[in-house]
Amino acid sequence: MSKKNCYVCNKQGLSRKEIGLTKKLLDENATRFYCIDCLAEYLEVDKEFLLDKIEEFKEQGCTMF
Repeated sequence: MSKKNCYVCNKQGLSRKEIGLTKKLLDENATRFYCIDCLAEYLEVDKEFLLDKIEEFKEQGCTMF
């Protein structure tokens, strides 16, 4: 898989968690991805909320992370 960059700030080499969260929360067929900071701003939530959601999804068995 090629390295993905943040659609907003162009952060290079997004993590699997960042890519998975973009797909899980916005669109599973997404072609534009967000880093945690930009996704939090876009969704108007705290970064910590998103990090907690990642852990929650992992505990539920989601394989996107």
